[in-house]
Amino acid sequence: MKKTRKYLLWGFGALAVVALAFGFWSWRGLISSPFEISETTYLYIRPMDTEASVKQQLKDVAKAKTMRGWTIARWISDFQPMTGRYAVEPGESMLAVFRKLKHGQQAPVRFTIPSVRRLEKLAGIMAQKLMLDSADVAFAFSDSIFASNYGYTVATLPALFIPNTYELYWNTSLEAFMERMQRENRSFWSAKGRNDLATRMGMTHEEVVTLASIVDEETANNGEKPRVAGMYLNRLHTGMPLQADPTVKFALGNDTLRRILLEHLRIDNPYNTYRNQGLPPGPIRLPSVAGIDAVLNHESHDYLYMCAKEDFSGTHNFARTYADHLKNARRYQQALNARGIR
Repeated sequence: MKKTRKYLLWGFGALAVVALAFGFWSWRGLISSPFEISETTYLYIRPMDTEASVKQQLKDVAKAKTMRGWTIARWISDFQPMTGRYAVEPGESMLAVFRKLKHGQQAPVRFTIPSVRRLEKLAGIMAQKLMLDSADVAFAFSDSIFASNYGYTVATLPALFIPNTYELYWNTSLEAFMERMQRENRSFWSAKGRNDLATRMGMTHEEVVTLASIVDEETANNGEKPRVAGMYLNRLHTGMPLQADPTVKFALGNDTLRRILLEHLRIDNPYNTYRNQGLPPGPIRLPSVAGIDAVLNHESHDYLYMCAKEDFSGTHNFARTYADHLKNARRYQQALNARGIR
């Protein structure tokens, strides 16, 4: 009898060990089973998200077949949604993803600032890439107090942004974004002797960027930009109005205008460099790095005039005298007429 009881106890013990082992391996399998996805997918957690909405994203976006692994992880540890952009990699386990979400281990966004013409456009691009509202950003960019917080006016604020690609977190605030842009701006001007070049030219960063924005609008040919920059600097130094057609387009608010007429040149606007001497109040676009460097390393010559070539190659004929410029302009006008461009 005693032997039978002993065998029964041993049997129950063995069954318990088997049950525990089975439970452990089942638990491990649930919590460590990989997501069956072929490429990296992303979860975007916003301030209003709850644990339930996060779990739903895992089902919808990451194609989690079962949420039992989440339930086990949740039983082990508490969870509070943290805003951000989180990557779910092919073959990654539920436990690994749970830990990312719990500890706010975000995947950064590669955010490219393009050479846009207006900050309203940049606001829209920011809203597409970051957890920001385009209307809020556009309003801030148009606010003089906001601009002054970073050392700019509304007109010169575009000079802060250096077109490049940056790594940012998706939930970066507008204030943090602006602080990052300030650091990048300082780093940009410290590199390649740019600060010294601007100082020797007697120009501020904002003035260099403003002229670079005009140069970029005049030509997309990087090889020609230093010559164009040199021509405009000659005009500035001789007291001649810049007479830059792109500034007229900016003043009119019509970037698609293909032909500047006399009536356009009469617009009373501080950006009209036909009526106002010197540089306009600020950049007419976010210039390219090539445009900025073209101004800083401009070509020295005695050209005062330029006109688009009649072959529509995007390059220009340059002239030292107004008489020669009129000849170039006449050929270009004839080419426009031949193509019916009004």
